[in-house]
Amino acid sequence: MMSATHQAGQYKRAGCVPNRTRHGTLFANRRQAMTRSEDRRIQRTQQLLRTSLLELVKEKGFEALSVQEIIDRANVGRTTFYAHFSNKEELLMCGFDELRVLLKQRQREARTRQDERLFAFSREMFEHVSEHRDVFRAMVGKRSGAAVQRRLQELLIELVREDVKLALPALRAMPAQREPVVRFVAGAFFGLLGWWLDDKPHLTAAEIDRRFRQLAVPATNAAAQAA
Repeated sequence: MMSATHQAGQYKRAGCVPNRTRHGTLFANRRQAMTRSEDRRIQRTQQLLRTSLLELVKEKGFEALSVQEIIDRANVGRTTFYAHFSNKEELLMCGFDELRVLLKQRQREARTRQDERLFAFSREMFEHVSEHRDVFRAMVGKRSGAAVQRRLQELLIELVREDVKLALPALRAMPAQREPVVRFVAGAFFGLLGWWLDDKPHLTAAEIDRRFRQLAVPATNAAAQAA
């Protein structure tokens, strides 16, 4: 029987295609229209697979899942799965690519405002984790959970670093002073997130986000002034 790795190599994978948030131009040529149509088809397929994965993780955990169970739940063929992903781990991590696009968009939008420029991604991140609370809890202590935690930390550090560099010019040209601020804020966010998931489920995403911002924004501004 052909191994999953060898089988995956037979197909040109589409990769993770984030859901589009804006429409294209009104007058597009036929090739552009076909590309958008193909993108939408890919997005629908990948969304089916991700939804099926998350449902199954809540039911039985990630480690025990097989690709066959995922495609059975999604009602897609094995060939279709491997046209998009090489394994279930890649499917799991694909969700972070979509989340990254969304959070980056929030950052760009916030640059036009003065009141919430710093860490504008935080509310969206808390809401995302809250929405998938059962999935995160089902993976705690597992190898897959550790991988998710690392990816989430990497994403947080990337987002915080970008905000610190752009919003605090005094720290922009001084990586040795900037990076401790980045790590401090990202670590605080991650620690607060874990505390919220474990001990304070009654707090809403908006409430925990407000508490984070009340602590993180003044601390970051103080670090800029001390530079």
